[in-house]
Amino acid sequence: MRGSIRLVAWLLAIALVVTPIVGVLSGWFAADRWPVTQLMVQAEFKHVSAEQIRAAVLPRLGKGFFALNLDTVQKTVAALPWVESVEASKRWPDTLLLRVYERQPFARWNTNALISREGKVFTVPDATDYNQLPDLHGPDDHLAEVVSFFADVQKAFTGTHLKITGVTLTERGSWSVATDSGAQIVIGDRNQAGRRLQRFLDVYPQMAAGHPQSFEYADLRYTNGFAVKWPQVTAVPTAGGTPRT
Repeated sequence: MRGSIRLVAWLLAIALVVTPIVGVLSGWFAADRWPVTQLMVQAEFKHVSAEQIRAAVLPRLGKGFFALNLDTVQKTVAALPWVESVEASKRWPDTLLLRVYERQPFARWNTNALISREGKVFTVPDATDYNQLPDLHGPDDHLAEVVSFFADVQKAFTGTHLKITGVTLTERGSWSVATDSGAQIVIGDRNQAGRRLQRFLDVYPQMAAGHPQSFEYADLRYTNGFAVKWPQVTAVPTAGGTPRT
């Protein structure tokens, strides 16, 4: 019995001590105490402007130094189209510091989107203006495969005068390649792409030597060869068989 009374007495004593402390701390860390009014931003400012960042953060400023939620600030700024990641910190007593890392576009994706060097697809209002980037097309769930194939094709054409500017994978699994001269190379079945490309590249230097201009179209889907269309020349199969997809 005495133990219970003693315990109750201790609890009352603690409550009497803690209650005023909580009250003081509540005022000390109040949401409007020491408002954050200054914003410092470090960024490349190539695609994202200081004005865009400030506009996104402005509604968060004015809160107390301890009440400002850095996670919320980071998510707000990261939602801007060209932002890859954000680091946020606070400097006593009234400053918010932001380090903003911009997305670096690697290629266009299905005309209206871009792919960052980190392999993420993102959309911006003027994506179609970035026509100097490689132009990749394919089903969204095959993005990694398309990017990988583009890299493989670029490597395969190293040493030729042809520059690969884009690749396309159709829903049916058929590959085609575009060059900077405007030529199209239809490869067909993805499972035979490597073999068909190599067959074409093995004889391309000899073919190109007899033509001052680049070809317009190449169809690699033939059983034992391919067809090439040169300017003002009708495409003629170099070997027997019919085109296959």
